[in-house]
Amino acid sequence: MPAITVDDITVLPRIPAPDPVLARERGVKSITRAPSAFEGEGFPVRRAFAGVDLRDLDPFIHLDQMGEVEYAPGEPKGTPWHPHRGFETVTYMIDGIFEHQDSNGGGGSITNGDTQWMTAGAGILHIEKPPEHLVVSGGLFHGFQLWVNLPRSRKWAEPRYQDLRAEEVTLVASPDGGALVRIIAGEVAGFSGPGSTYTPMTQVHATLSPGAQLRLPWRADFNGLLYVLNGDGVVGSERRPIGMGQLAVYGPGEVLTVEAERVQESRSPKMDVLILGGLPIGEPVAWMGPFVMNTREEVLQAFSDHQAGRLGSIPAVHGAPSRVIATDGEPRA
Repeated sequence: MPAITVDDITVLPRIPAPDPVLARERGVKSITRAPSAFEGEGFPVRRAFAGVDLRDLDPFIHLDQMGEVEYAPGEPKGTPWHPHRGFETVTYMIDGIFEHQDSNGGGGSITNGDTQWMTAGAGILHIEKPPEHLVVSGGLFHGFQLWVNLPRSRKWAEPRYQDLRAEEVTLVASPDGGALVRIIAGEVAGFSGPGSTYTPMTQVHATLSPGAQLRLPWRADFNGLLYVLNGDGVVGSERRPIGMGQLAVYGPGEVLTVEAERVQESRSPKMDVLILGGLPIGEPVAWMGPFVMNTREEVLQAFSDHQAGRLGSIPAVHGAPSRVIATDGEPRA
């Protein structure tokens, strides 16, 4: 797993240990297993949020683990051009290469440890696909795509694209030195990641050595979610067992806890987890396909706007943004 790392974790700054008296450790509300599915042109995914109440996920909507899959030559697949409105997509690449292009002129290639952050806002078209050389050669492909909801006041925000390189990610260690913590967005114990968010949130990828414990100080007004990429361990104040492909939803408190089992499988000698938390928006969610709005009428309007060509044009000239047309017919800057 070549996501950004260090040879010697002891040289990194350490997250301070939470006060065991003043900081309440969170329990676990639920643990679910992600079912398998296919996305886009047929690449395999695990639906990490399947079966979880949207109220527990808020402000997040959707999370796909893409792969992990070893493609043979000619097999790598992506998605065709498609629209979005009303939320943000966050694509985090662990292994392999993914290319992005959108109708607002954004785009680029992300690979081991890079993240692309696309704000669909008022509306955008985009395409995601492996580069031609990877299609020809085949190779390992593994990543995540997260959908982050936008509040009503931001659903008409101007589309934008952030290209976050792996070397920009903030690297810190757990208090015991046994876990590498990559902060992609938000803040943990005073350490901040590079991602700029409309919705207050934190995104972390942590790698735990066998027997290591990670106790993260966590905002009490954030929800807490942990998804296991590989390995086995226990989570929460109850030390509930959890393994690959499972999602834990934490209850209230100020500390998120995960501990790796002392003995791991040989194919996954360490435990890798994706940890998410955000400030719940608390607004109605109307979600159909590629659109996430507040009402059914707004979703139907989004489909109508897309069919009328108001969400952008294909193909865009890279670096030359097109205007987005609002439902009232007036251009938005």
